[in-house]
Order: sequence, then structure tokens, then C-alpha cells
Amino acid sequence: MDLGIRGRKALVCAASRGLGRGCAEALAAEGVNLVINARGREALTRTAWEIAERHEVTVEPVAADITTDEGRAAVLGALGGQADILVTNAGGPPPGRWTDWGRDDFIRAIDANMLSAIALMQALVPGMMDRGWGRVVNITSQSVRSPIAELGLSNTARAGLTGFVAGMSRQVADRGVCVNNLLPGIHDTDRAAALDAGAAERGGITRDEARARRQAAIPTRSYGRAEDFGAACAFLCSQQARFIVGQNLLLDGGALNVAV
Repeated sequence: MDLGIRGRKALVCAASRGLGRGCAEALAAEGVNLVINARGREALTRTAWEIAERHEVTVEPVAADITTDEGRAAVLGALGGQADILVTNAGGPPPGRWTDWGRDDFIRAIDANMLSAIALMQALVPGMMDRGWGRVVNITSQSVRSPIAELGLSNTARAGLTGFVAGMSRQVADRGVCVNNLLPGIHDTDRAAALDAGAAERGGITRDEARARRQAAIPTRSYGRAEDFGAACAFLCSQQARFIVGQNLLLDGGALNVAV
């Protein structure tokens, strides 16, 4: 299927590895030119070169902390202030117990996983509306559908972003801009490895045993793959997704048994 987005320009955040890279690769395969962002310059530069070489598109890396005003300014400068597609993404805050976190912990989580995405939408969506076309995909978490006890910081911040998108997406849809969220379950990424390590430590077992136990709880009996996640992202950015607005698409291998 031709997704009809060849020649468009996209910003993909946290794109040097994991789910962000999966999204960047899938968009590049459709002929989308990219600005990609992450904090680590070396990994980001290598990723940009590899994607550009493989898919023959332009890929500009911007190493910056997207959760800061300075980082967002650097990325927006590389875009020339406009993009057709925005994929927001940021690493999740650390797990813990509800008694562990103070105000500063919550502010950091909200800055990273809620306010930075909102700021990018506020910067780029008005231009999409003026041009009559745009796509926004926010990478959030399955925890907005079924909160995970030890991920209270993430639950809080991502639920806030979900609420914002529920209203905002419906206010821009008549101008050709579709805003949706992708909710990953456990995918085979660095984040999953870190959570496996935490589960192993808490349970007094090896990481392989922790991973096997977590996989056993997924109907597919496996973690997701970044390339499959990226394909879902690319479809939400397609011409064909024009009637998908304000949705929360769960990609979790069937782990959550939810009726709606």
C-alpha cells in the first residue's frame, strides 16, 4: 500500500533507538524526509546516516534534550519552524513505589512525558492547520489504559497527555490534522531490558527468567518488535488515516483484555 506521504517532512523524537527509531525507519521507507532527535549525539548521528543510506531520504540529526526550551528551539530551528508529521516520544521515568516520589520527581515526569509533547504540538500544529494537512502521533504507554503500579510517575504524566489530546485532536480535525496516540506494551527495547532487570532484582531471579515470566503473560508469548510498532505509526501518518482522530491504539500483543 502506498501511504501517500512521500516527500513529506517529519520530526521524530527519541529516534536513535527503540520505538522512536522504528517509527523513523518506517516513515523513511515511505519516502518521508526526517529531522530526528535524541540526547546522545553519537548514536543519533549513526542512526541518521544509516536511515538516509538505506532509504535515500534526507535525515538531519539534532542532539538535544527535547524536554527543555533550548532543546525544542534547536529542533524547531532544524525544521525551519514547520513539519507535516510529528512523532513525540520520550523515555519513561524510573519505576518505584508511590511513597518514593516527591514534587520534583512528578515535575520531571510531567515535563518529559506530557508538557514537552504539548509544546511541540503547539509549535507545529498551527502550521499544519494553515496548510490543510498534518499528522501527529504521540507514543505514550499501555499504562493509560491499565495503570502499572510501579510506574506511577509514567501513569500520571501520560494520562495527562491523553486527556489533552482527547480534546485538542477534535478541535483541529476539520483543518486536515489528525492527532492520535500509540500505546506500546512490552517491546524488545532498552526500556524492556531495564524493567526486566528490575523485576529480576525484586524477584531474586535472573534477567532471562524475568523476561520469560513477562513474556508468558502476553498472549503472543513474545515482546513486540520496533519495526512492527513503526509500521503502525506510519499508517497513522498516512493519507488513508484521515478518519482516525483522537484514538489510543494499543499495541501490546493482547496483554490487556479490554472491551473498548
